[in-house]
Amino acid sequence: MDSLVPYPVGLILDARRVVVVGGGHVAQRRIPQLIAVGAEVVLVSPEVTPAVEGLATAGEITWHRRRFEDADLEGAWYAIASTDDPDVNAAVVAGAERRRVFCVRADDATRATAWTPAVGRHAGVTVAVLGQREPRRSAAVRDEILEGLREGTIVARHQRDRTPGVVLVGGGPGDPDLIAVAGRKALMEADVVVADRLAPRELLGELPADVELVDVAKLPRGRAAQQEEINRILVDRARAGKRVVRFKGGDSFVFGRGFEELEACRAAGVPVTVVPGLTSPITVPGLAGIPVTHRGIAHDFTVISGHLPPGHPESLTDWDAVARLRGTLLLMMAVENAPAIARALLGGGRGPGTPVAVVCDGSMPGERTVFSTLGDLAEDLEREAVKPPAIIVVGEVVAVARGVHAARAARG
Repeated sequence: MDSLVPYPVGLILDARRVVVVGGGHVAQRRIPQLIAVGAEVVLVSPEVTPAVEGLATAGEITWHRRRFEDADLEGAWYAIASTDDPDVNAAVVAGAERRRVFCVRADDATRATAWTPAVGRHAGVTVAVLGQREPRRSAAVRDEILEGLREGTIVARHQRDRTPGVVLVGGGPGDPDLIAVAGRKALMEADVVVADRLAPRELLGELPADVELVDVAKLPRGRAAQQEEINRILVDRARAGKRVVRFKGGDSFVFGRGFEELEACRAAGVPVTVVPGLTSPITVPGLAGIPVTHRGIAHDFTVISGHLPPGHPESLTDWDAVARLRGTLLLMMAVENAPAIARALLGGGRGPGTPVAVVCDGSMPGERTVFSTLGDLAEDLEREAVKPPAIIVVGEVVAVARGVHAARAARG
């Protein structure tokens, strides 16, 4: 096989017949790629995987539910032999050879006339890697190239998108590996980054040296940039011809004032796009091994901002109604007001033994989880010296998670 040197070529298969023989996992991987490029896929196989059957049922492919016949290759431009029977695969290759149709053979590439590369696409670029007898290596090389393309790290800076405007990027809970690929790429294309305190801070160190960094951190009960000033910075920099990334933790639209910034940009006639981020009230408990729903335990979850205590004249939360809910409560920005919130929930009918978990610094090196109950929450927060940021989880899903933690501890 080392002596076989492939000639790379890009096939245009749109509206052209492609025959796939065999309906197993190889076909399950290959057929969606063929559909994506517009091929008319004809599948021949007595049996198929459920996923492949779903494609046939939806009318995305034509399925002949029988064994292969040589005539199936008539009119084909390309063929794939992917059965678990070597004799059938050999017959498919032979029939294709007679018709001068290139054919992939999944079980023996040395007897095929075509090989399937590891393929990926980004922004109009198709990456295809052929690694001889090392498919894992091919996939790894492809992934490295795609990652560089998506993040903008392997494209010269003058080739990046320099269109003036604002991109609202949600950075996720804090771990730089948890930001969306599109968010990371937006950072690499920015002229200006307007960053919050909770945005993944390590990524700021990867910015090119000529990128302007504007710190608009909001410290709890400390220095804070006014929202109007942040809006002004975004609009002014974009109007000056800059590509501006508004970079914050979590998701911009989940208690992040992102829509206020979007409205400010639209009102000023500044182009604005949104890259969503993993929102911390769901992501942080998940990282700590706490599900926000669980079959037979919680059929709903409610995300609530706790920055205002119950009874505050500006609060929009009906805490009596919240107390009657049976699902999971996820409290953001609630550390300071947690004792008052616990009292409100107890007063509304929640039991003092209701399990509570407080996940501090979620996804960061100092992450820790404090387990408590509604009745003991105030005391436990003080004893454990809990500080923001933290996500507070209230509900029976915490008891489920504690059972897992206890079992792990018992195993040592």
